[in-house]
Amino acid sequence: MTEDLSFRRKPLTPEQRQARDATRRIEAEKAMRDHEAAQKAFYANKERLRAERLAREASASKG
Repeated sequence: MTEDLSFRRKPLTPEQRQARDATRRIEAEKAMRDHEAAQKAFYANKERLRAERLAREASASKG
C-alpha cells in the first residue's frame, strides 16, 4: 500500500508563522470588539424596552 503524501502541508517558515499569528490576533480582536458592541446594543435596547413597558404599566394602572 502506498501513501499519498500530496495532502500534507509544507511547513511554515518562521516569518509565515508570525504573519499568520498576527493576522489571527487582529481578527480575534476585531471579533471581540464586534461582540462587545453587539452586547452593548442588545442591553441598551433591552433597557429601553423595559422602561417603555414600565411606563405603559404605570399609565395603565393610573387610568
